[in-house]
Amino acid sequence: MITIKTPEEIKIMRQGGKILAHVLRELAAEVRVGVSLKYLDGLAEKLILGYGAKPSFKGYKPSGAQKAYPSSLCVSLNHEVVHGVPDSRILKEGDIVGLDLGVWYNGYHTDSAVTLPIGRVSSQTDKLISVTEDVLNLAISIIKPQIYWGDIAYEMQKRVETAGFSVVRELTGHGVGRGLQEDPFFPNYGRKGDEPLLKEGLVIAVEPMVAAGRPEVELGLDGFVYQTKDKSLAAHFEHTVAIGKSGAEILTRL
Repeated sequence: MITIKTPEEIKIMRQGGKILAHVLRELAAEVRVGVSLKYLDGLAEKLILGYGAKPSFKGYKPSGAQKAYPSSLCVSLNHEVVHGVPDSRILKEGDIVGLDLGVWYNGYHTDSAVTLPIGRVSSQTDKLISVTEDVLNLAISIIKPQIYWGDIAYEMQKRVETAGFSVVRELTGHGVGRGLQEDPFFPNYGRKGDEPLLKEGLVIAVEPMVAAGRPEVELGLDGFVYQTKDKSLAAHFEHTVAIGKSGAEILTRL
């Protein structure tokens, strides 16, 4: 069921989104060669709790999952697209890492992600990251009431493929609020006129996921991480946005 948020609900989510933005910014400042994925997860949980919120992901069991997610932060490395479980791996020069974070505050979730280069990366890798972030910003700039999501997704796909990359199709954006993942779902590709029709008060997590190679993904052995089948690099950016009268308000930005 699609839920439209009240102004009071959006106000709460705005507060939670600012907490998330603070935490993600502090995590990004710690990303460098020699840092372990496990360290970033521990720091994320400490920061979230310190702001008076709770991690959305830890203990979350999506429909169809065999077990609950064990960590506060999703850390996806190189060819991992999303939902990487933080472990003892150490960041190395030339890696790219996706940090995906959810925060629960006063009854509501917000969700955001960034992909960061570790040290010096190739020009093609840098392009992958910048194009994925550009696609997120493009989508947000188009969002407004009474526009079909397909009109936005069409432009997202066009931007990705014009740059020589692929849109990951099995994974999508989603509604967010009292539930971490709510209806409807928002693919990052599509045709003009494809539903859903956007409405004022809808709050959604917009999250382009882009592969440097083929778009196909597979579920890892741990049952959580999705990775590109051809082991090509992948990037992921995300914001939680509320649809207002004239456009989108980014809730997960300072």
